[in-house]
Amino acid sequence: MNKNNPPQLTHGGDWAGYQAEFGPGARLLDFSANVSPLGVPEGIRQAIARESARVDRYPDPLCRALGQALAEKEGCEPAQILCGNGAADLIWRAVLAVRPRRALIPAPTFAEYEGALTALGCQVDRYFLKREQGFRLGEDFLLHITEDTDMVFLCEPNNPTGVTASRALRQKILEKCRRVGALFVEDDCFEDFLDDPAGHSWQGTWRQEPNLLILKAFTKLYAMAGVRLGYCLCGNRTLLEKMAAVGQPWNVSSLAQAAGVAALREEGYVSQVRALIRRERPWLSGQLAALGLEVVPAEANYILFRSEKSLLEPMRRRGIVLRSCGNYPGLDGSWYRCAVRTHGENTALIEGLGEVLA
Repeated sequence: MNKNNPPQLTHGGDWAGYQAEFGPGARLLDFSANVSPLGVPEGIRQAIARESARVDRYPDPLCRALGQALAEKEGCEPAQILCGNGAADLIWRAVLAVRPRRALIPAPTFAEYEGALTALGCQVDRYFLKREQGFRLGEDFLLHITEDTDMVFLCEPNNPTGVTASRALRQKILEKCRRVGALFVEDDCFEDFLDDPAGHSWQGTWRQEPNLLILKAFTKLYAMAGVRLGYCLCGNRTLLEKMAAVGQPWNVSSLAQAAGVAALREEGYVSQVRALIRRERPWLSGQLAALGLEVVPAEANYILFRSEKSLLEPMRRRGIVLRSCGNYPGLDGSWYRCAVRTHGENTALIEGLGEVLA
């Protein structure tokens, strides 16, 4: 690989590429990955260490202990949960299980939906979110769900815009999907970072909706990106059985299962993370706007903003990595996404941007 021309990957978080370019000891502030800035909780580290003594055994292919712990958390039966190697694994399994001919997604949004759909030859219809409307989903999204639509994907809050759709609109989307026989897949991996997650969630209603599949992950909230652990919720057990059948066996390692069980006990940690994001998100948004950048009002733990001046490489040379959004359909290279991190790290980001923009 040419160090002067690092490859453009689909997703952020390429710390290895940064080290390959600048050396393994190079200082790095990674704002390109939207994970908890507080690091992995000690309870999770200890659980992984304990389980490492038993890695000579195959992992439980049914994730029994983790499934039971999740069922208690979500108020459902273990049979209504399927665990996976991150949410991305479950996205691909859902597409493999349904094998849609035609699907609808917003744009811009998380790349794995379209990646999985097109890999199976599905026609993907994009609903382009409008800059002048704050990248919010409009009621006209419903018009694009037709009798030919087999799947609809929605990221809540949306990645990379950080914007949510109202519960009322999402209810209409679900009802329209029910009428046309489409599966509504809602990705709620960032929902816990909202100011009012309970008011946004489908908790208490999803179990009666066979056309609704909810995706969740441990990746972001618990800083477990390297562990790879996600799960989905669905009242349609037949669909979950099909999803389980189309992937590889032992897709969730024993280390990941132990980490997940431990993570669900980390209620104090979750409160700290949410409080930090609630405090730092408006501060960071205000500082970005004060630099003259166009900032999309954020609801999650990341912020989308636009700069007339190129930022990626000059910030990278300062040891700060942003997420370029040039490879998102509906955006161009003038758009960037940054995670919300600790106050010290956010201050370093603003100081670096101030130098580049001066």
